[in-house]
Amino acid sequence: MRPATSARGEAAERFAEAHLRAHGLTTLSRNYRCPGGELDLIMRDGATLVFVEVRMRATRRFGGAEASVDARKRARIARCASHYLQAGRGAGEAPCRFDVVALYPAGEQYDVNWIRAAFTL
Repeated sequence: MRPATSARGEAAERFAEAHLRAHGLTTLSRNYRCPGGELDLIMRDGATLVFVEVRMRATRRFGGAEASVDARKRARIARCASHYLQAGRGAGEAPCRFDVVALYPAGEQYDVNWIRAAFTL
């Protein structure tokens, strides 16, 4: 990934995290890496463990950022979530959910589409 692209991605993830925190979620981990990939954010919403995928696109054409979380990406996220839980970092029997935060640049901010429980396993 090019440095400028990486910086934009990091800024988008920070914005998404702040947005979710403003809505009551608590951050547990950022950029959790495992052999199968990476989880952008791991948060807690009450008793629920939330795995968050942050996607940014310039436009909503071709389905936008939401559509970029395809079956292959969902499988990768699920593998990483499983790794996180098996490593003992999860809260035992806590319910889990997979959210997607789709961002679209709008000046210095972003238009946000937060999809709670965007997919299930």
